[in-house]
Amino acid sequence: MPDFVVRTPEQLPSLLQAYRKQTGMTQAEAAVRLGVTQQTMSALERNAEKVSAARLMKLLSILGVELVLRKDEAPAAPQSASAGDSTPIW
Repeated sequence: MPDFVVRTPEQLPSLLQAYRKQTGMTQAEAAVRLGVTQQTMSALERNAEKVSAARLMKLLSILGVELVLRKDEAPAAPQSASAGDSTPIW
């Protein structure tokens, strides 16, 4: 599969399912390797945006998928704080 840029958590479920199917693994097989039930694997694929980072990283490893972090070449313009606002902008 080609590289994909994931910008929203809602993109994860379909991508994880596609990568799993590309490997030829069923949900049950992926679940065994992940150490969860098939039902948990199904829920994970449906709600991937709610999965812990550790579990997501383990699943990606099982699927042979790398997570690459890259600085966006065109970052959004910084927000400006109002004069009386002491809240830091991260």
